[in-house]
Amino acid sequence: MQEFIAHIEKEDLHSLSNIVFQGKIKVVNNLTEAAQAVEYLSKFDVLGFDTETKPSFRKGQKHVIALLQLASGSTAYLFRLHSIGIPDCLAKLLENEAVKKVGAAVHDDIKGLQHIRRIKPGGFVDLQLIVRDYGIQDKSVQKIAAIVLNARISKAQRLTNWENAQLTNLQQKYAATDAWVCREIYVQLVNNS
Repeated sequence: MQEFIAHIEKEDLHSLSNIVFQGKIKVVNNLTEAAQAVEYLSKFDVLGFDTETKPSFRKGQKHVIALLQLASGSTAYLFRLHSIGIPDCLAKLLENEAVKKVGAAVHDDIKGLQHIRRIKPGGFVDLQLIVRDYGIQDKSVQKIAAIVLNARISKAQRLTNWENAQLTNLQQKYAATDAWVCREIYVQLVNNS
């Protein structure tokens, strides 16, 4: 098993080259697109997973998850949950034990999804838990990616409005990268076991 460093300092992150998802990005705005996305995604054993929520700048103000991202190695689907909710086909995929959905702090994401629709989550893998087995103590996806992939991911779009009528190209790239990089980290860890 490959040894990884336990921590990476913020200043060391800046010396790494930036990594961005280079595959196809498909925004899912309706039930037909959701069914097509789920049909494609269900073919894979491992998917990257993440969610985005409109940021809140007032104390006590909370928003529901606006976007759910699922990514294979080559295609990322961005489900506009604030528009379509969690349709039956997507709920089935999120409950499917046979398809691993890899993310970070997935407990929080699942809790947020439960506010939209009650699901019985299956097949979720939390990077923050498994990296411990590799000696990695950092918890953020940005730092885990730096340690495992030797690359930096940008967090510049994190505080943008995920409920906008149209997602910008930068938002789409950011959201796709966040899900995809979780898959890439997991694959790299499993391959080095």
